[in-house]
Amino acid sequence: MRTTRRVLLGLAAGVIAAAGLLGTPAARAQGGGTSDEQTIDVVATTGMIADAARAVGGDRIAVRALMGPGVDPHAYRQTRTDILALANADLVLWNGLYLEAQMEDFLLDLAETTTVVAVAEALPEDRLVAHDDYEGRFDPHVWMDPRLWSGVVEAVRDAMIAVAPQHEAAFAANAEAHLAEIARLADYADDVLGSVPEGGRVLLSAHDAFNYFGRAYGYEVVGIQGISTESEAGLARIEELVDMLVSRGIGAVFVESSVSDRNIRALIEGAAARGHEVVVGGELFSDAMGEPGSWEGTYIGMIDHNATTIARALGGAAPERGMDGRLAAGM
Repeated sequence: MRTTRRVLLGLAAGVIAAAGLLGTPAARAQGGGTSDEQTIDVVATTGMIADAARAVGGDRIAVRALMGPGVDPHAYRQTRTDILALANADLVLWNGLYLEAQMEDFLLDLAETTTVVAVAEALPEDRLVAHDDYEGRFDPHVWMDPRLWSGVVEAVRDAMIAVAPQHEAAFAANAEAHLAEIARLADYADDVLGSVPEGGRVLLSAHDAFNYFGRAYGYEVVGIQGISTESEAGLARIEELVDMLVSRGIGAVFVESSVSDRNIRALIEGAAARGHEVVVGGELFSDAMGEPGSWEGTYIGMIDHNATTIARALGGAAPERGMDGRLAAGM
């Protein structure tokens, strides 16, 4: 596997050199690094990390996210275009914690020639969540807790300062402003999610992406699939969850924007066959944000949407259009 990745990376570097693109990291290093005027090229794997990079970097950087709306990072494999972008970047930011499972070997090899930072792995291990089905690894979905995500934003800031120290003051100021917005978001989530009656604080979704959310807000979290969408949910798992829905009178479940709703529909049908009505409480953003240019296409908007949707579906009090009235109508 490593040999294959090295071959691909070598091919990418060869294509870049043949095309005469002298802005590669190696060429910049020979020229003394990035200049004050030079735009810093950043490639991020997920939309959430790209959003943090844009907030911190401002107009001093150009950011490309490899994975767009509805893309599952657990199964994503780099394309030829991705390889070229990654090899030509000043800075590559990825989540780590085995989120980008199919890209991990390639990214580790890329670190031999390019600045590559696994930003979630900068978090202290005592703040991470282990999982019985994920032996030897931590749950990678750290963005589900805004206060925990603040540590990732700080890691993004530090990585940018390391690459372009001449912009340290700007990066630090931008990060401080973004962290203040995240803190406000966390307070809003506290309020609306805390308004759900304690007995109704059960979040059942397609896969086990909400453990950090559950820990932060006191919710029982149940995923049909495991932490990775590569895991499969068998008939026994579906029956077990139908039993739970019926016996506990749970009336709402949630679909995810980046995961098939097939298993959720099976749960609803199974409960209906036993005389218990279950509805879809809404679509949540789990492993990817909303459409570019939309409020839900930002990290703040993504979590605003999730907190608002969950609270309203489970009997809590939350404004229909979210924290600042910016959520899309009818979502």
